[in-house]
Parts: sequence; structure tokens; C-alpha cells
Amino acid sequence: MKLCIAEKPSVGREIARVLGATASKNGYMEGNGYWVSWTFGHLCTLYEPEDYGMEWKQWRMEVLPMIPSRFRLKLIPEKGSMAQFEILKDLISKCEEVINCGDAGQEGEVIQRWVMQKAGCKVPVKRLWISSLTEEAIKEGFANLYPASDFDNLYAAGSVRAIGDWLLGMNASRAYTLKFAAPKQVISIGRVQTPTLALLVERQKAIANFKPEKFWELRTLYKGGMFQSTKGCMATEEAAKTLCAKVEAAPFTVTKVEKKKAKEGAPKLFDLTLLQVESNRKFGFSAEETLQIIQSLYEKKLTTYPRVDTNFLPNDVYPKVPGIMRGLVPYATYTQELLSKGALPKSKKVFNDKKITDHHAIIPTGEFGAASSLNRNEKLVFDLVIRRFLAVFYPDCEYDNTLVSGEVVADDTKVEFKATGRVIVNPGWRVLFPDKSQEEEEEKESDEKLLPAYQVSESGPHKPEIVAKQTQPPKYMTEADLLKAMETAGKTVEDDALRELMKANGIGRPSTRAAIIETLLRRKYIYKEKKRVMPTPMGIKLIDTIPNRLLKSAELTGQWEKKLRDISEGNYSAADFMAQLRQMVGAVVDEVQRTPRVVLGEI
Repeated sequence: MKLCIAEKPSVGREIARVLGATASKNGYMEGNGYWVSWTFGHLCTLYEPEDYGMEWKQWRMEVLPMIPSRFRLKLIPEKGSMAQFEILKDLISKCEEVINCGDAGQEGEVIQRWVMQKAGCKVPVKRLWISSLTEEAIKEGFANLYPASDFDNLYAAGSVRAIGDWLLGMNASRAYTLKFAAPKQVISIGRVQTPTLALLVERQKAIANFKPEKFWELRTLYKGGMFQSTKGCMATEEAAKTLCAKVEAAPFTVTKVEKKKAKEGAPKLFDLTLLQVESNRKFGFSAEETLQIIQSLYEKKLTTYPRVDTNFLPNDVYPKVPGIMRGLVPYATYTQELLSKGALPKSKKVFNDKKITDHHAIIPTGEFGAASSLNRNEKLVFDLVIRRFLAVFYPDCEYDNTLVSGEVVADDTKVEFKATGRVIVNPGWRVLFPDKSQEEEEEKESDEKLLPAYQVSESGPHKPEIVAKQTQPPKYMTEADLLKAMETAGKTVEDDALRELMKANGIGRPSTRAAIIETLLRRKYIYKEKKRVMPTPMGIKLIDTIPNRLLKSAELTGQWEKKLRDISEGNYSAADFMAQLRQMVGAVVDEVQRTPRVVLGEI
């Protein structure tokens, strides 16, 4: 018999159905030459410090750093998990081959291999690697199983990530707790959570320390169009009033009318982070809520694998696109328009094999049967994925950019003005997004305002005025802002292409960022106020107390993430990474020991 091990019972049963393993047994399915069983996510975990010996059970500074000579695994002490492991162990001892059907990603690889390692697996192992749970995808995956060894580098990256988090988290948390904590208080330090907290603390301090400065701008109304002075900001109201008085009596003259046609391409397909950002911006969903929703849609076979960090599709998906579109029956108004024009466009901005990592971007599978049972939030996210998918096959949005320049000459003073407008000529992909959010409406008012027709050299009276303004502090971060900052190692990057390049240097992984935010909330280092995410006084004090730059630097921690990705791609040694980790942990403990004691206080 061949043993298939999935990551969840629901996934295992779907695989069993496709394989014809229809007999239900205790903890597995059987039939057609297969046993199909499952884990419940993680069944195994790394030893706790006290599992290695009594020396590490007590929290004492003199035994730090704790660095085991060999890291060992144990079962998670939960009755159901332990019982399921015994079933798997028994099946592994009897089978002729194991097929690893875990989630096709780094974490899924670690979950499955730890179970097989703990169970003493000696038989050959193959790997099922699929991006959706449709029957077609499962059958195709089983027809093209991979040798398990093809994913050794992926496992190496996942295992050293877990070990690295253990080394830093256990040692730094104990060191900081022993040195700085109040009685009965535990201070939590993490390789990803601490620099994430530091991002919010840095923003909070920038807001608190911001000193607004007043300035004045000159603008004028001419024939229904509002023109801004190119002179820019004036530091005093007196200077602004003087200039306004000078130009008031002189006529306004149009010096240039320039109209340019421009195009705007559809937004990128969703990776997990971008989907979480958009769901937070549009619906206020937390990153964790969005992850749960898109995972549910995946398990219901409506969307592809969700824990991805790419916005591209491989070329072999292109022939399947018409079939996917035909399956999206409620969206026939949009899909028929695309399919009726013959071959769909194929852009390198969408299809690019070189941009594919473990999986491709999140798209619909084309199956719609389970959609009728979705709850409201699932429907909202499913609709986002579908519309984003269809948009990349629509034409660009075409619009006219209009720039009108003018001037007022009064005695020896010439003041130049300009007005801009943006008018959509052909909406293209924007037909898929008829409902605008408030933010988009405000943007439309400023960027797409209609301007009257002007002629060069025309002249006439105008109504100048001065507008008092003041510099604005940085904005509080939303969860969407925080996710984008984590993706780009703390850099403020709005450009999609540049953000794509920086993904390798982000902190955390798409699948773990939501959990990191939830951990900081649970430990009361941060809190939410409406859409804002802010550090608590305890969180601020913790970051202020940490002397080690690496522990709280998003950029430097991002470099570690880059090395982990290089390990998974076979471009960096796991042994070298571990050597650097051991050195870093020793330096962190030493630095804490040398830092003067300051009690952080109760949370």
C-alpha cells in the first residue's frame, strides 16, 4: 500500500475521494491501493529547553546562551495529536511508499518531514506538489509526483528557520526577562516580532516628536479652473498677502495648454500580502482574518494555494485561463467580452516563469459549486480575487492628462501658475471596479477633475487667494501599512516593481506575518484603535531598552530572511546560517549582561 499524508483531514479526504480510497478507517481512508491519512498541522515541535536537562529548566543568566549540540523533536502534548501520530507511525511502518501531500510550501514541508522523521520512516518518499485542490489538479499532481529529494533545500530552509527562531527567542526572551522584567513578568523577544514592533514604535515617535510648521500657498480661480502657484510654500502670511495683492489687479494669461494621452495597466495579481493589504483597506479585515478566509476558499476548491509571495503566473497556466473564465458563471458579463475576442492577451507582466517561487499568484480555479454556501466575508474576498484575475486580461485604462500653465505679470513681478486634470477616455479594466472607496473618491476629485477649454494667450480677470496650511505628521499605520512595511523591510515603497524586487529582503514570510501581528496584540505590545495599529507604552519601553540593533532592525532582519530564501534555492549553506545564528545569540546575551538594569514595569 502507498501512504498519502495530507496536512488536514479535509484535504486528506478530498485526495482520498479522487484516488478512490473510499473506506473510512480510524484516522485514515483506504482503497484502490492507497492509505490516505493526515496531520492536524504541526504534530511535532522542537524540544523545550528543560527537555534537554535540568540545567536549562530554571531561568538563570549564567547558563545562557542555550545552544543544543543537536536539536531534537517531540510530539506536541495534545491527546488528539498524539493519537493521530501513532496511527501515522503504524501506517508508515507497514507501507511500501510515502507520498508527502502536505501544503506545498516551506512550512508544509517541515510539518510532514518532522512527522516522518519522528516516526522513523525508512521507505521511499515522493512529493505531491499542487496549487489547487480541484480534481483535475490532484490527478495531474499524482501523475507527476516528484522525488522527495527535490525539496531538500526547501526543508533545510524551513528547519533552520524554526531552529533560528528557537535559538533567538528562547535565549533573548530569557535574558531580557531575567535582566529587565518586573516580578512574574515575561518579556518576549522574537526574530520577526521585535523588528515588527520596532517599526510601529519608530512611527509613533515620529508622530509624537513632530512639530507642525505653518506655510501659505497662493492660488487663483480663472474661468472655473483653480490654478496653483508654482512658487510653492511661503513661510510667512505677510509675504503671501503681499504677493496676492500684487497679482490681484493684473490679468491672468494662459501660456500653455498641453494634453497627453496616457494608459494605466491593471493592478498586479494577488499574492497573500497584497490580498491582506487590499482586504484591510477595503473591508477592515485583519491579516489573520484574510488568511483564514482565503485558506477556506482554497480548501473549498474555489481559489489556488494562498500562502504565496508572487504576483505572477507560469506560462503553462495560460492555456487553462479560458476554462477558468467559463467556470465563473456569475461574471459572464465580463468573461464573455474577453472570450469573444479570440486569443486572450499574454503579457510578461502576468506570465513569467522566472518570477515563480513555490507557487503562482492567487487566482480562482474556475469551480463555482461551493460559492453558494460562502458567508459574507468569504464572498467579499472571493470577489476581490476574481475581479483582480479578470482585470489583467482587460485593456489598459486610457485617459487624457491635461496641463494648463498661466502667468500673472504685475510690474516687475511674474508669478506662474498651473492646473492639471485627468479625464478617463476608455475605462478598460476599471469596468470591473465600479464601486469606489472613499479614499479613491478623494483621489478622483484631486486627480481627475475636469478643466474648462483654454486657449494659449487668452487673458482675463481672476480671483487670487492665499491658503493657510501646515506640515502634517506621518500617518499612524494601519494593518495594511504594517504588512507592506514588513514586506519591504521597513522601507516606504509605493512602486510595485521596486516592491517586487525587495520581497526577498522582507521580514517574516507571507504565511507568518498575520500570526506575528496577532502575537504582538496578544502580548499587549501593540493595540488597535479603529484601523490604526499602535504600540503600547510597554512596547515602546521594550524597544527603547533593547541595545542590539539587529534584534530590532527591519532591514538587518530582512537580510536574514534573504539568506533563508537563498538556502531554499540552493544558493547558501544552512550550516553557515546556523554558525552566524550561534554567534549572534551569544552576542545578544553578552550585550544584555553588560546593559544597566531598568525594570520595564507591568504590561
